[in-house]
Amino acid sequence: MSQTKITFIGAGNMASSIIGGLVKKGYSAGQITATDTHQPTLDKVADSFPVVTTADNAAAAVRSNVIVLAVKPQVMEQVCTALKPHLAHKPMIISIAAGIDIRSLDTWLGNDLAIVRCMPNTPALVQTGASGLYANERTSDAQKAIANDIMEAVGIVQWTASEDLIDSVIAVSGSGPAYYFLMMEAMIDAGVAQGLSRENATQLTLQTALGAAKLAQDSDVDVVELRRRVSSPNGTTEKAIQSFENDNLREIVARAMQTCAERSKEMAKELGA
Repeated sequence: MSQTKITFIGAGNMASSIIGGLVKKGYSAGQITATDTHQPTLDKVADSFPVVTTADNAAAAVRSNVIVLAVKPQVMEQVCTALKPHLAHKPMIISIAAGIDIRSLDTWLGNDLAIVRCMPNTPALVQTGASGLYANERTSDAQKAIANDIMEAVGIVQWTASEDLIDSVIAVSGSGPAYYFLMMEAMIDAGVAQGLSRENATQLTLQTALGAAKLAQDSDVDVVELRRRVSSPNGTTEKAIQSFENDNLREIVARAMQTCAERSKEMAKELGA
């Protein structure tokens, strides 16, 4: 990993979070370059981390063996097309853009490159992210290990068996934080409606969400058993769970996640080559 030279094309929040994680892991300043067209964004990164910053994508690309594409999906084609003449050294490409498939990246970048498609999520901003990765057939095991190490800087990494499953990753973890935020919002509002102050309801809700996730992560039993253990027969929790079940919560969640995955597929058609 000490020989890896990484360029981030786009230095926004997600890129800067990954950069921060890499610096904490021991990557040196000379290994990491961040580029952006917006100078204040580059200044923010430079103020936060001892890395190289530049507005010149091409110059940064030619001296890197890993390029992380961290730009918005809507400008990905333009960015890739401009990079294409500068990739003769065949760096590995890691894309963290939703809705852009490997076929499109291959078309825009050319040169038969190793490409890893990655879907991180916003908790990566606080180094507790969850990322799903898929690599094309030109990606070597050594390159996969590098991609794995980079994304582990901001959380856990899970590889998928096919690119289609990245749509499912988006439905589960990519968009997943918003589902939990909505649940927190609903619980806070319900607590306030029952008489709690908004501050009390907020703090109790957030700590409960954190504690439940930590307990599930550290437990040697699955979430089904954890739920059962909290739900005493004819008790308060069981009544609440029965209300959720009667309102078909499972079907509501499944429908929402299916809609999310389908939208990811639609975006690939709208934004892709």
